[in-house]
Amino acid sequence: MPRNVTYFLSDLHLGAAYFRDPIEVEKRAVAFLRSIADSAEAIYLVGDVLDFWFEYRTVVPRGFIRFFGALADLADSGVKITWMIGNHDIWIFDYLPSQLGIEVVDGVLLREICGKKFFITHGDGVGRNPAAFRFLRGMFRNRVCQKLFSAIHPRLTIPFAFGWSSKNRSQHPVADIYQGPDREPLMVFAREYLSEHPDIDYFVFGHRHIMVQEPLSAGCTAVILGEWIDTCSYAVITPGSPLQLLTWKQQ
Repeated sequence: MPRNVTYFLSDLHLGAAYFRDPIEVEKRAVAFLRSIADSAEAIYLVGDVLDFWFEYRTVVPRGFIRFFGALADLADSGVKITWMIGNHDIWIFDYLPSQLGIEVVDGVLLREICGKKFFITHGDGVGRNPAAFRFLRGMFRNRVCQKLFSAIHPRLTIPFAFGWSSKNRSQHPVADIYQGPDREPLMVFAREYLSEHPDIDYFVFGHRHIMVQEPLSAGCTAVILGEWIDTCSYAVITPGSPLQLLTWKQQ
């Protein structure tokens, strides 16, 4: 089987405190990665892969061994893996890229894939976000704030981060509601961006935990990838074929 398939998935939130069995959730993600090992040319992890991650200078959080091992195996076999930073896995620095052999990108990635031009980003940093969200996002990415956070012992910071994430999820439904093509923030952003950059063929977003595939023009489509908390959705593209948004069930 030729390796010519590019995969996109996001919002796995591995390690989240609201999972009844986080290890089983991790095993499910590993099973998917193993199922595409023979066909994958490239994999794009479009943010919030981990529910929390912070690399200290000499230590990293426990867990995710199976998942990291599966990524390393794929990278070692020649699969190109790109990890787009989201708003939960912000603090990836040099450990994961160097140990796993993957590319880590924070922000927007413009790349030609299968002969098409892609705009790929998690989605938390584009469009019209509330002022409080923009403030927190800026604070979390501030180098001084990161240094101050790293000075606190991990036994305090890591439980706090997972607790905050769990509380936030309990206050907001996992399956966010699609607001329609004219009101959905990521779709509005994509249309505005496309008006000035008409060469984009595909926009690929995560973040919103909804599965959406909408044509923006005769030659452009925007996709929101959904999530792996319940749906296990992902997108694929092969040379000569359009992007498809699919769901996966473990055999």
